[in-house]
Amino acid sequence: MTNLDVPHRLLVPIGTRLVSITRTSIGREGKRFLATGEVMGNEKISDKQNVPLLDVSRSNQPIHDEIVAAMTEVIDSGKFVLGPASVQLESAVARVCDAKHAVGCGSGSDALLLSLMAFDVQPGDEVIVPSFTFFATASAVWRLGAKPVFVDIEPDSFNLDPQLVEAALTPATKAIIPVHLFGQCADMDPIHGVASQHGMAVIEDAAQAIGARYRDRPAGSLGDVGCFSFYPTKNLGGFGDGGMMTTSNDELAQRLKLLRGHGMHPRYYHQFVGINSRLDSVQAAGLNVKLPYLAEWTRQRQENAARYHRLFQQASLEDVLIVPSHPDFMEHVWNQYSIRILSGQRDALREYLSQQGIGSEIYYPVPLHQQKCFQTLDYQEGSLPETERASREVLSLPIFPELSKREQTTVVEQIGDFFRSQRGTQAA
Repeated sequence: MTNLDVPHRLLVPIGTRLVSITRTSIGREGKRFLATGEVMGNEKISDKQNVPLLDVSRSNQPIHDEIVAAMTEVIDSGKFVLGPASVQLESAVARVCDAKHAVGCGSGSDALLLSLMAFDVQPGDEVIVPSFTFFATASAVWRLGAKPVFVDIEPDSFNLDPQLVEAALTPATKAIIPVHLFGQCADMDPIHGVASQHGMAVIEDAAQAIGARYRDRPAGSLGDVGCFSFYPTKNLGGFGDGGMMTTSNDELAQRLKLLRGHGMHPRYYHQFVGINSRLDSVQAAGLNVKLPYLAEWTRQRQENAARYHRLFQQASLEDVLIVPSHPDFMEHVWNQYSIRILSGQRDALREYLSQQGIGSEIYYPVPLHQQKCFQTLDYQEGSLPETERASREVLSLPIFPELSKREQTTVVEQIGDFFRSQRGTQAA
């Protein structure tokens, strides 16, 4: 019998107990299982502890049958586009975000683009955006021929600095896109105050922040439109691309619905030129299964973040790194746990962690204002100092809900070992 030809469920003796391994997990995850020795309960066959940056299978596998059943129902119904599953998800996300409407679309990137289109952003317009964010925040502006105006971030939150927004406004400014980066909302009240005073739209880039709260208000209810992503790495991750827009403005919701379907209503009658960006019913079906688990997954992420805080405090590494923080009026949902490495050895630390089998990532190594495609905007080095400093210092560590205590301890111990070795080398 080969590694892949196992019964539906196989009991394997590991030490003094039996471990259950499914054919699904071997068939679909066999290479990973054999490489890392992972078994149920997050224990290991081998002594070496590999810690992945993200393991979506740990969330998906326990509800695998529910997901398959929901997707099969869509397949059997033949209602693949804007079917009942999509309508159900839109209603559920609207409730989570305390919004009157939620409008599904093809991706978080499209959610931003459609929102800008709904506010008739055109060539010659300007849109305020942070530079320390995923590319889609600015590319949506650029694709419409408008100009992204990059504003620096707060050093603690990594989010748009509201104190710098007003100085960046010009008569051409049409909208502001604050990003709720890493799962923490931007400081929205002062941003909204500036926008209201000058009559411009506020579009929340909440791609990483579903379930986050600001002064007890959920992400997606803090601007004119909230934009979400269901990319598999997100806190509510699908099985491919998917996105959602939330709003409590009836007219805006209707416009967003038209824009996602070529501006068409009724069929073959086009009110204006939109795009083709609809959330597939199969994706919606899977997300409908996962959404009820979101609150528990968020709680687990928050527990993991608190545990990291304690472990780093115990490790006495304050001189070489800074752990993330947030004010009491924010509820952080920890899409990423991003530390700052102060010693100029971020890249060396990441390489060391990789050698130890520990996953990490740099979000983001090159700020948007320094990307080649935006060179014509003529931003000079040092123009956004906090953004540029963050890009040199940040390192994101594993934070997914099922991350075990042992795995977190291993991550912090290995970081401590790296810096102790560096101190020893310097002393020698």
